Amino acid sequence: MSGPAIFVDADACPVKDEVVKVAERHDRVVTFVANGGLRPSRDPMIRNVVVSGKFDAADDWIVENASTNDIVVTADVPLAARCVEKGCHVLGMNGSAFTPETIGMAVAMRDLKQTLRESGEIKGYNAPFSQRDRSAFLSSLDRTVRRALHAAA
Repeated sequence: MSGPAIFVDADACPVKDEVVKVAERHDRVVTFVANGGLRPSRDPMIRNVVVSGKFDAADDWIVENASTNDIVVTADVPLAARCVEKGCHVLGMNGSAFTPETIGMAVAMRDLKQTLRESGEIKGYNAPFSQRDRSAFLSSLDRTVRRALHAAA
């Protein structure tokens, strides 16, 4: 199958079902990459890759295997930066896009928050994942797949 594929940083990913739904709608291959704990699928369009427990092994696998115009779903800002640099379409779990224009600020904010957490200035709590986040992701992924398919044509 030609055209863009979808790669998912699947460890603790709350939107796996939404990714599959959009991928089926657009006849796209999805590759879930994780250190373990992936549900097997009989669907030939769903691939599971289990990598070693080595730090950043899933990230490294995605960067090595994703190509320009592929779609990457991740909450990991450093991985997003590496994929944006490769020319991939990158989405966060809430549907926000990481682009060449926005990735610098995302990296800076991540680093700032990490420093503030380490110094005890802020707590490390993430807001709960809501139905609104899920819906925004679904809509954003659909638009991103359409854009990638158009670019590939």
